[in-house]
Amino acid sequence: MNPDVKKTIADQRVFFLSGATKDVVFRIKALKRFAEAIHDQEEALYEAFRLDFRKPPFEVYSTEIAQVLEEISFAVRHLASWAAAECVPTHFSIAPGRSTVIKEPYGTVLIIAPWNYPFMLLLSPFVGAIAAGNTAMMKTAPASANVSAVIRRIIEAAFPREHAAVFEGHRDVNKALLAERYDYIFFTGGEATGRVVMEAAAKHLTPLTLELGGKSPCIVLSDIDVRVTARRIVWGKFINAGQTCIAPDYLLVARSVKETLIEAIRNEITRMYGEPKKSPDYPRIINKEQYDRLVSYLAQGEVLCGGETIDDERYIAPTLIAPSSVAVPLMQEEVFGPILPVIEISGIEDAIAFVAGREKPLALYLFTRKRSEQRRIIRELSFGGGTFNDTVLHIANVHLPFGGVGFSGMGAYHGKTGFDTFTHRKGILTKPFVFDVPLRYPPYTKWVHRLVKFIFG
Repeated sequence: MNPDVKKTIADQRVFFLSGATKDVVFRIKALKRFAEAIHDQEEALYEAFRLDFRKPPFEVYSTEIAQVLEEISFAVRHLASWAAAECVPTHFSIAPGRSTVIKEPYGTVLIIAPWNYPFMLLLSPFVGAIAAGNTAMMKTAPASANVSAVIRRIIEAAFPREHAAVFEGHRDVNKALLAERYDYIFFTGGEATGRVVMEAAAKHLTPLTLELGGKSPCIVLSDIDVRVTARRIVWGKFINAGQTCIAPDYLLVARSVKETLIEAIRNEITRMYGEPKKSPDYPRIINKEQYDRLVSYLAQGEVLCGGETIDDERYIAPTLIAPSSVAVPLMQEEVFGPILPVIEISGIEDAIAFVAGREKPLALYLFTRKRSEQRRIIRELSFGGGTFNDTVLHIANVHLPFGGVGFSGMGAYHGKTGFDTFTHRKGILTKPFVFDVPLRYPPYTKWVHRLVKFIFG
């Protein structure tokens, strides 16, 4: 057992019980200090991401730093209204009275993040937790050790440890953290670890959010702008070398545009990256374990473009592949890398049947001009969220909830949804002493029974 875990959580509980975090002005000041600390470490973050992923600064800022800064800015602007008590109607049968919803923080929360977007996927939910008035224990991913070290420095600069604390390390630290009781747990990562987290939460009946993953389909129908579609698919799939939980995991492409789209995707890969292995804008796979897993997929179908690998760089070229079967691991497991399976369909019916026959995905993408087909996808398929005629971008809108459903997760966050996730809504009915209706008290008569049935139908 890591003794620092027990001491830190005890200190956080004492700090929470002091009531300091319940003050909205205190929360806003904390969020502003957090933003300043991020700005102070911006250059250090660029270097850390270069070391861990060989990720370009533009991509670091746009997909990691900017996302968190927008969450902070949005929360600071709206926190006073989010946290205010909310008056709701009182049913006439219990009038007179005043009904109010009080927004209160849960207490001390645990946030566990994955390695693929180690900054954004830890600190975006953290913003919601702090905005809601909680204290936070956070666990970074050991695979992205350089980024984790910068995150720890940022948090230590902005928050006392009794308010927010970062833990680095491996499974022993996870085990120590999950052995403790929390008031809420927020986990982002794989389904297997999600089960472990859920089991730990169940021991204490702790509420939780699970942000998992899965195979997110990209459906391309025939009535598209091929070049724009190809460009947006290439960007969404190969950003961060495909190590994105909501990247298109496989393409379902209408037969009439399949070959044209494949050629357009080849052209867009060249246009964006030139020779990808020499491009400063194309990252590498995080570690050998993930690299070896991805390389094994390349033998599970016909490579349509790409397929080149460099072992000592953990480089895998942007790759399209026609899977040999839907039963191979490539089509059963989340790819989580720069390999995009392509499957031919005759139309939207094929696509709906294919997706509906599998676990509910975290994201879904549809390219079509027809609003009727968009409505049909929304009506007939269940998925966490998505973007029509583009990819990935729904995660960037703080006004949209982001989360999974079924095997892709439970719960959501971003913007006000993140505040709500870490907030308990406490309902209060306040009654005056005047006008005490005698009908609700025994002894009960038949006519009172009839009256109540008449009132409530």
